[in-house]
Amino acid sequence: MNGHPNEALDQFIRYVQLEKNFSLHTVREYDSDLREFLSFLETEGVISLVDVEYIHARLYVTKLYDEQKARNSISRKISSIRSFFRFLNREYGLDDAPFRSLYHPKKEERLPNFFYEEELVQLFEKNKGNEPKVIRNMAILELLYATGMRVSECTSVEIQDIDFHYSIIRVMGKGRKERIIPFGQYAHEALTIYLQEVRPILMKKKEHNKVFVNMRGGELTARGVRYILSEMIDNASLHSKIYPHMLRHTFATHLLNNGADLRTVQELLGHAHLSSTQIYTHVTKEALRKTYMNAHPRA
Repeated sequence: MNGHPNEALDQFIRYVQLEKNFSLHTVREYDSDLREFLSFLETEGVISLVDVEYIHARLYVTKLYDEQKARNSISRKISSIRSFFRFLNREYGLDDAPFRSLYHPKKEERLPNFFYEEELVQLFEKNKGNEPKVIRNMAILELLYATGMRVSECTSVEIQDIDFHYSIIRVMGKGRKERIIPFGQYAHEALTIYLQEVRPILMKKKEHNKVFVNMRGGELTARGVRYILSEMIDNASLHSKIYPHMLRHTFATHLLNNGADLRTVQELLGHAHLSSTQIYTHVTKEALRKTYMNAHPRA
């Protein structure tokens, strides 16, 4: 192939977007990872993908370690580049060997952070109110905790995806896999009030079906949700940082702590593999240990 590397990248991005039907989030990650790699090749004086060799692959991974990137991040970047070269091999016969033999770093075994039940009660209690913004924010918080959905899934939910009669919501997850998640009375009530009383006010003259909107009526973004959750943490005076996935971790941990089986939690979270869900069994054991250490007189 004789074209510029960026042209090859554009072709690959169209492939994963249109043919593989990957989510917008995944496509953005591919694009970001690969543009970063192409910039590195440019600094190394490599102007054609045909000239990429194993040494370039090794140097790039070494650079990532020098920059102290997380092992999960490095592993993802290696996977992105491997997929790119596999595509080029299939389409143009380009050698994809440089990245085939690269070693994936061991996955970091960090336990996910979650809220204890008393912390969550405080978070809900301190964020009550009648203002439109407060009602919207509470509906977001209730839905995230009630369903364990990803923030990208939450911001993608449309009005027709919610069935209030059966209290279930249709979610489009990773890999365009659809799943149905039930939600409880608290989320039901918060969503009902928000959709009936607040969303019409915020929408003004905008027209779209997304459930959650910003204060100007536009579609709420994942960044917007992160900001909202940070504000709610500040209001509750909780001495911890929040990130959107923390509510997903809390959802799974609380279900397991209260007797849910692992397969059910896997289904609700939309995990393709049970191993992804099993991390939460370690979390519940850690919670048990902390409770013991704090409560036993001779611990």
